[in-house]
Amino acid sequence: MSEAVFSQLAMLVFLTGLIVWMGFIVWDLAKKSQAGRFGTIILFTILGAGVVGFIIKTVMVEIMNL
Repeated sequence: MSEAVFSQLAMLVFLTGLIVWMGFIVWDLAKKSQAGRFGTIILFTILGAGVVGFIIKTVMVEIMNL
């Protein structure tokens, strides 16, 4: 296994773990602050927008071969 393949695989695994961990943190924050259903939806929408933006950027870089 080359260093490039290992790096790409490690980034995928650890980035997925980081996104899941951030989701847990947001869930815990919403629960402790008693944000309610609407507040929880807003928190996850904002987190989701950041994750979607990162995924779109990654896909565009792969499509454009930069």
